[in-house]
Amino acid sequence: MKKVFVSLCMAGALISLSSCGSTKNAATLSSISGEWNIIEVNGTAVVPAPGQEFPFIGFDTKTGKVYGNSGCNRMMGSFDVNAKPGTINLGALGSTRMACPDMTVENNVLAALGQVKKYKKLGKENMALCGTSSRPLVVLQKKEPEVKLTVLDGKWMVSEAGGEVIPSGMENQPFIEFNVSEKRLHGNAGCNIINGAFEVDGNNATAISFPQVISTMMACPDMEVEGRVLKALNSVQSFGQLAGGGIGFYDTDNNLVLVLVKNL
Repeated sequence: MKKVFVSLCMAGALISLSSCGSTKNAATLSSISGEWNIIEVNGTAVVPAPGQEFPFIGFDTKTGKVYGNSGCNRMMGSFDVNAKPGTINLGALGSTRMACPDMTVENNVLAALGQVKKYKKLGKENMALCGTSSRPLVVLQKKEPEVKLTVLDGKWMVSEAGGEVIPSGMENQPFIEFNVSEKRLHGNAGCNIINGAFEVDGNNATAISFPQVISTMMACPDMEVEGRVLKALNSVQSFGQLAGGGIGFYDTDNNLVLVLVKNL
């Protein structure tokens, strides 16, 4: 939290020198990729209520998906990746409907994001989201990843796939073993052996996908579990650390589709 507010002070000092109307701070689509803490709204520092999350927003510049947390609820939406660089419309964001004791931060964040039409760099590290005027509505700071890719190294058991727990005692218990340095994986989906590579995004530390996974073609009496595991793998777009110590993998809509636990 300390780092966020130190950087916020720096961002505030830069606002008087830069704006969404200045050409020297022009940003390309790739520059907004990844996750960002929302550190300022309408010129006021964001201070979450006790027990509530710090708001953040993530942009997937490959799929045009927007996701994040506005302070209480998860938010999601999309944007036009083919729009003119520096322009973005966030007026159609949706969110979950959980009620929190203090909704002030969330209401301010959502109201500001609904007016966003442009984005510009704000100094070397931050990003400004603006409306029709040049003054920033929202100031963003790059979000430090909660989990790094290197944590995936080694063998993991598949404990959940497609929202269902994997039964124990299977003849071939599903697992995945990652070689992060080579960006490759090996494992068993429940019947067949799987091998392949995975892809990551240099602009988004939590982005990952498995477009090159292949499997053997053996038929087993029950292929239901394997089908769920392979379907989940095909839909993965990101990953993160789970509260219980496992790793969760999410689809493009930020739904949890695969859970791995470390093989001891």
